[in-house]
Amino acid sequence: MLKAARLATLVCIATAIARWASADPLPAHAARVVAYSIDVSLDAGTHTLTGIQRLTWHNPSTDAVSDLWFHLYLNAFRNTNSTFIKESGGQLRGEELTEGGWGWIDVTKLTMDGTDLLRGATMMAPDDGNADDKTVMRAVLPHAVPPGGDVTLDIAFTARLPRVFARTGYVNDYYLVGQLFPKLGVYEPAGTRGRTAGGWNCHQFHANSEFYADYGTFDVRITTPERFVVGATGQLKSATRHAGGTITRRYVQDDVHDFAWTADPHFVEVNDQFTASREVSAAEYQSAAALVGRSIDEMRLSDVSIHLLMQPSHMPQAARLLASIRASIKNFGLWYGRYPYPTLTIVDPSYGGLGSGGMEYPTFITGGTSMLLNHWPFEEIHVNDEVLVHEYGHQFWYGLVGSNEFEEAWLDEGFNQYSTGRLMGRLFGEHRSLGAIFGIQLGHVDEGRISNGPRRVFDRIRQPAWTYSPNAYQFYSYDKPELALETLERLLGEPVMAKIMRTYSERWRFRHPSSDDFYAVASEVAGRDLGWFFRPVVEGTDVVDYEVSQLSSLRRTSPEGRLGAGANVTDASSSRDQPYASTVLVRRIGGVSLPVTIALTFESGRVERVPWDGVDRWKKLTRVTSDRLAGAEVDPDHRLWLDANWTNNSRRSMPDRTAAATWSARVLFWVQQLVALAGL
Repeated sequence: MLKAARLATLVCIATAIARWASADPLPAHAARVVAYSIDVSLDAGTHTLTGIQRLTWHNPSTDAVSDLWFHLYLNAFRNTNSTFIKESGGQLRGEELTEGGWGWIDVTKLTMDGTDLLRGATMMAPDDGNADDKTVMRAVLPHAVPPGGDVTLDIAFTARLPRVFARTGYVNDYYLVGQLFPKLGVYEPAGTRGRTAGGWNCHQFHANSEFYADYGTFDVRITTPERFVVGATGQLKSATRHAGGTITRRYVQDDVHDFAWTADPHFVEVNDQFTASREVSAAEYQSAAALVGRSIDEMRLSDVSIHLLMQPSHMPQAARLLASIRASIKNFGLWYGRYPYPTLTIVDPSYGGLGSGGMEYPTFITGGTSMLLNHWPFEEIHVNDEVLVHEYGHQFWYGLVGSNEFEEAWLDEGFNQYSTGRLMGRLFGEHRSLGAIFGIQLGHVDEGRISNGPRRVFDRIRQPAWTYSPNAYQFYSYDKPELALETLERLLGEPVMAKIMRTYSERWRFRHPSSDDFYAVASEVAGRDLGWFFRPVVEGTDVVDYEVSQLSSLRRTSPEGRLGAGANVTDASSSRDQPYASTVLVRRIGGVSLPVTIALTFESGRVERVPWDGVDRWKKLTRVTSDRLAGAEVDPDHRLWLDANWTNNSRRSMPDRTAAATWSARVLFWVQQLVALAGL
């Protein structure tokens, strides 16, 4: 018979295995809250848009809702008084908004059943009270929309696109058109993301924020001069040519929460296909299914038509970029659930339009590359691959899991940075995932850690994106979350972490989670409360930093002096035969405590590993051994990617001169390569 405690343990294990093996089924469709039908025309001479829009909103709550809140994102570029320009100083993503490059949107019609709502509409500034900011508009309805009811509005708008700046705009004949229409905010019912009462979530457009919207259907007809090559969110359903040299293309997509498009007469269209039966082997399905505890049927991927729009000078990069995208569709799908849409459009921005590069919209992403990457010595640089992998990854953490990027940017950017690093390491190697040049290798661990440091104590990962201290958004939304998730994976083990991420992606597909929802999934799958990790790391401001502060290893001396009646010892020569007395002091410098291992390495090659919960501020180890203690290292396996300073993690009892020699050789090698390049 099994003892009761052992039986209880086995029951818990069996329950956990059963839970992992029983997936949350991937929903076939989203709960469709919005339906947009839009006709928009581009005047390429003035860089303006004219649009009409029919919008139907379904009330998802048990509340009677008497108003609607809209985002007017293009008004962020209207003038220097907008909150976006004040926060960014008119400079963002390597671009500067200059005189003549302004953009805006004007709503010229807003009616409900023939009733004019525009007359009573007001601009709102819920975040900073800036009366001059016009990126949020509130319209009061003549009667409330009942719980579960629908309302349909007819809208007309005109817009001028800015010169490419912050994800949208034009340069010469190249257009990246995002956030072009009056777009509803999200009415969050009570209980959504911790809300105690229902209400609109509709923030102003900030320099350090992106987007949040409800799922629904988009049916968009885009009219441009006939010379333009066009790509957009969704499937191309028809193309109709008109007298006067224009063409209208109709794109339709269900179960998305945004729409964007691009136009450029110089695009070279490259079409490719991700065919799941060809790209994924039976062995790969089996391996992935075993890792995340799912059946083979639950792991099956769908075919995807890939539409790549390349600049002519970048065509030598096309095959490489397509390979990266196919690898992304495959691996992200195996890890987090299949990509459910039939198409994916990839845009290579024009020269001068890189401010629109590296951006994501549903079924539509923008990359960015350079002709330099076609040639030695830059062909081993993988930055362009990383950009595409990263933007495709947003299809999961921004697109399929509807994260609120205003309030909890890390749930998208941080999760995606972690996922990107995971795939780049698999494709190109852990230590050269970003590339190699002249013998210098750079991996995603270096990219994430390079911005970390002991003084990063002023902000939290989980806070509204526009409230970070200056120049901190990138670190707390991208880098620190990646380091946190990598650390959690190494503390829990890869299988547990893989199941956490898969379960979270499945359970919250087409829904709006909060950080608390992720904590709940992680704790459920891990089988224990992980608040000990999330509270200090995500909700707190302190850092992780352990150091080996002191190390000594000396032979014990023979006793000297008067040791007993009439016994004086004056000869210490026998101390050479004494054992070594070693002392190691390890300190927790940072405020965050995580479990670590301390490795003691002796000159004989023997290694002793000592576990430490890391809670106390310091731990002292003493050993008496026949051989000298050569060195000590805290976290020798580098499980704590969050550690702000790995250089203080180890000490040696004797100086190690090989490090200086190694670095001298590397510097000499780099100098030789630079001289050779200059000669070339």
